[in-house]
Amino acid sequence: MQTLLQAAALVPASIPSPDWSGFDIPLPWGTLRIHAYALCILAGIVVGLWLTSVRWAKRGAPEGSVWDIVVWAIPFGIIGGRLYHVVSSPDAYFGPGFDGTGDLSLIPQIQRGGLGIWGAVVLGVVGAWIGCRRSGVKLSAFLDAAAPGLLLAQAVGRWGNYFNQELFGGPTTLPWGLQIDADNPNFPAGVAADTLFHPTFLYESLWNLAGVVILLALDRKFSFRRSRLFWLYAMYYTLGRVWIEAMRIDDAEQISLFGITTRLNVWTSIFVFLAALVAFILLGLKKPADAESPYLPGREPAEKQHEAAVTGHDDSVRDADPVVSDSESRDNLPDNQSGSRPDSVPTEEASAAPAGVKPGQDATAAGHSGSTATGAAPEAGTSK
Repeated sequence: MQTLLQAAALVPASIPSPDWSGFDIPLPWGTLRIHAYALCILAGIVVGLWLTSVRWAKRGAPEGSVWDIVVWAIPFGIIGGRLYHVVSSPDAYFGPGFDGTGDLSLIPQIQRGGLGIWGAVVLGVVGAWIGCRRSGVKLSAFLDAAAPGLLLAQAVGRWGNYFNQELFGGPTTLPWGLQIDADNPNFPAGVAADTLFHPTFLYESLWNLAGVVILLALDRKFSFRRSRLFWLYAMYYTLGRVWIEAMRIDDAEQISLFGITTRLNVWTSIFVFLAALVAFILLGLKKPADAESPYLPGREPAEKQHEAAVTGHDDSVRDADPVVSDSESRDNLPDNQSGSRPDSVPTEEASAAPAGVKPGQDATAAGHSGSTATGAAPEAGTSK
């Protein structure tokens, strides 16, 4: 018992505040500061791209196309995320009530933190669409492949808030409460220096990691297509974001709707969830395809186009056979009665004649007795 008590005493009763937030690289004209926040974002992009590239390759996408897409999606996503953050938390940039006391030079300084996921996703999808069009692949197929990778990237990138000591929740006495340095600009005024706070960055990171496992399992079982997995990702993420966002105490734009005043991100999460739910249901009502190609129509490789053409010819032959009746066959083959026939027909019928029948003498009889079988093939061939 004493050993257990000693071990319990060694377990920290809280999550300590970070004592490291980056490092400096000396340069001839000064130093370059590498922020831990930026490293977390970069690490999230790397692991998200890894998972996306693996899933994209398994869907038969052209080799290397994932990089052609993300080279557009990532810059667009970063710009969109920053713009959304500036709009949703404008005081630092424009001053309270847009009174002009803010600092506009802070807007491009993303290393200080501040990327809104909704702006990142919206403009990131726009960038992905550009990349997909240039690569000749479907945006919907890429979004399905990328959905679990997006959650994984967010799970890792969210740790940047820990190193910046920002976006934490309200005070708590839970053993996993987060320490924040009392001299940090984000420390709330009028609160005791030893106060612990909810580590909302950790809650969201764990929620997202669980979502990666859930999305992969569901996709393996149901093989979602037409961007349905992406909309499932949006529903899952917003479901967690509502309660996590409601716990935060940082300054944010407040919106009043339906008699309720709460943070802009909460309302955004609710509306995105509802929109994603509607899209998921409507796309599910469409008849699923047997095998959805990731390529845009007409952009398949030459060998795939040839294979599709051959398959389409075979299907047309199979479809024509059932609708040609015996009477239609005989009516459409008058040459069998008169003995005059295209040059190619006797060769085919002669090769199909029963043993003991001479092609030269009895081809007409053999063709007449087998009119149902042989008469349908020429009819289908002329209609392709």
